[in-house]
Amino acid sequence: MLSVKGIARVDKKTKHLVQRLEPGNIAIINHQDLDEVCAEALAKAKVKMVVNAAQSISGKYPNQGPMVLAEAGILILDNVGEEVMAQVEEGAEVEISGNRIRAANGWVGSGTLLTKDEIARKMEETKKNLGSVLSDFVQNTLEWAQQEQQLVLGKLPIPETTVDFTGRHTLIVVRGQNYKEDLLAIKSYIEEVRPVLIGVDGGADTLREFGYCPDIIIGDMDSISDDTLRCGAEIIVHAYPDGRAPGLARVQKLGLDAKTFPAPGTSEDIAMLLAYEKGTELIVAVGTHSNMIDFLEKGRKGMASTFLVRLKVGSILVDARGVNKLYRRSIKFKHLAFIVLAALIPFAVVAVISPTTSQFLRLVWIKMRLVFGL
Repeated sequence: MLSVKGIARVDKKTKHLVQRLEPGNIAIINHQDLDEVCAEALAKAKVKMVVNAAQSISGKYPNQGPMVLAEAGILILDNVGEEVMAQVEEGAEVEISGNRIRAANGWVGSGTLLTKDEIARKMEETKKNLGSVLSDFVQNTLEWAQQEQQLVLGKLPIPETTVDFTGRHTLIVVRGQNYKEDLLAIKSYIEEVRPVLIGVDGGADTLREFGYCPDIIIGDMDSISDDTLRCGAEIIVHAYPDGRAPGLARVQKLGLDAKTFPAPGTSEDIAMLLAYEKGTELIVAVGTHSNMIDFLEKGRKGMASTFLVRLKVGSILVDARGVNKLYRRSIKFKHLAFIVLAALIPFAVVAVISPTTSQFLRLVWIKMRLVFGL
C-alpha cells in the first residue's frame, strides 16, 4: 500500500504555490482541470506528491497537466474535497496512506489515486465531449467579439511609454506551453536583433532567468516576483475596462511607479496592441495562447479578444510557439562530413599555392613511397 510523508505546502492558486515549493514537498492544491503549464512547474519543483482538492480531470476537455505529472513520476491523490485546504496547515507534515491523507489532527480526507493508466483512460473519455465544448466555445467567442470591438477600432487609451518601438522588433514572452524551450531556440535572434522585450506577468521572470532584463512588464501582476518588478522595467498594469486595477496596489506597495491599461481581453493581447500602436516593425510572440485548449485551461470560455487582436496585428505577428521542435533532430553524419570537407578546402588551397607547404608535402609523399615500397 502506498505510504508517503512530507511537508505540506497549501494554496488555492497553483501558480502562487509553485513559488514556495521545495523538492520533496507535498503540494496541496485546489485546481480543477490541472493545466499543462502549472503541472510543469510542479514537476520542476520536484514535489513528492500532489493532493488535489478538486478534480484534476473533470472530463470537459483533454487537459494535459495530470499526464505531465505522471510522466515525471509524481502521483496525484485526486478529488479529496475542499475541506483539506483548511484542515492542513502550511508547513505541517502530512502522510498519504493508500487513498487517504493524515495531518496532525487525524485523517482529513480521501480521494482517488491517479495512475498513468487511469489518467490515459480519463483522457480518452474526454474526447467524447469535444464536439459540444467546441460548439459552446465558438458561440461564446462570437458573442464576446461584439462587446470587445474597441480592441481593434482604435478606441482604447494606449498608455505612453519611454521605450521607443519605432522601427524595432518586439519580443513578447508569455508563460505558455513550452515557452522556455521556444525562448531558448530563438536566443541567437534576441542577441543579434535586440528587440524590445516585453514580459507578460511571469514571462518577465523567465526573461530574467535567461539573462535578459525586460524593457516593459505588463499584466495583472499576480504571478511575477518582487525582484523582477524591481529590475527597472516600465510597468503597465492591465486594468478592467472600468479602470479598476487590482494589481496596481502590489506595485505601489513596493514603491514603484506604474501606468494602467484599461482593456478587455488578456494581458498578452494588450501587449501586442501596445507594440503595434507604438509602431513596432515586427512582433515575435513566445508562449502565447492561441487555441481552444489553451483558453479552456485559463478558465476562459471563448477567445474573442485574441481573435480580434490577431486580426489587427496579424500582418506583423510571428508566433514562435513550437519553434524549438524545428531543431530537435540531431545532425546526420553526411551533413557533418560536408562541413568538415568544406573546412578543409582552404587548407588544400594554401597547400597548393604555398611553395614551402608544397615542398613539405612532396617530401612526405617520397618518404611514404620508400616506407611502403611504392
